[in-house]
Amino acid sequence: MLKQRIITAVVLLAILLPALFYPSATPFACVMLVMIGTAAWEWGRLNGYGPRMSVFLGIEMVVLCLLSWWLGLLEQRLMGVWLAASAAWVLGGALLLRGAVPGWPRIPRAVRLVGGLLALWVAWMAAVQARIWGINFLLSLLVLVWVADVFAYFAGRRFGLKFTRNKLAPSISPGKSWEGVWGGMVGVLVLALAWVWADASAQATVASLYTRLAARGWWLLLIGVLFLAAMSVVGDLVESLVKRSAGAKDSSNLLPGHGGVLDRVDALLSTLPIAMMLASL
Repeated sequence: MLKQRIITAVVLLAILLPALFYPSATPFACVMLVMIGTAAWEWGRLNGYGPRMSVFLGIEMVVLCLLSWWLGLLEQRLMGVWLAASAAWVLGGALLLRGAVPGWPRIPRAVRLVGGLLALWVAWMAAVQARIWGINFLLSLLVLVWVADVFAYFAGRRFGLKFTRNKLAPSISPGKSWEGVWGGMVGVLVLALAWVWADASAQATVASLYTRLAARGWWLLLIGVLFLAAMSVVGDLVESLVKRSAGAKDSSNLLPGHGGVLDRVDALLSTLPIAMMLASL
């Protein structure tokens, strides 16, 4: 399993990194297009649709993203989209987690389907527009989610249930603890402060998310990164909830040792539009 995880990670990085650092945003947009189309196929399967319908949903998602690209939406100020998506994630995420696994099947399947596809579409536009703004800006968004996840994992293993009596969401993801969430928040705070310092020292021509927030006030930087860390947990838990309802361990087996695409981007789905909203204020 470890060997599979390493090989898969190396292959993914070999594809993603050249696309990310290419002078134009086009290669990155195309890589993300494949990932989001695949995630839409997985979403169809998790919601009980057959192979043909799931493939159709993947193709439909690619077409929708290409149409948005062709219409020039990526070059526009999409504050309304980011606000609507952020509100949907905050309110919808709270309701979904409150209903837990038993509440998911009670939602009409068409609503579940459309909601998931819209989340994927918005995430694609947020990621590509962030790359258009600059590599430093996009990396600051991606690394925040990775750091929150890594710090949460190690804090949870070291301090889990030492300060609280209850798990974070035992019926959805038994391994997660409140101590892990707090550890992730500490991690992103350290990351944000270090990145602001690095931007200033290097006189970065493209400001990171953290420098943009700090320029409006350190209070906004503090609240913003903590909020994003919390929402990364929400994105992760929502996907876990859907998988448990579907009786699936992973969203698919396309990435040996890593599960599926949704398993790798679940936290980004909730944080990307919120980060773009904060940066666009």
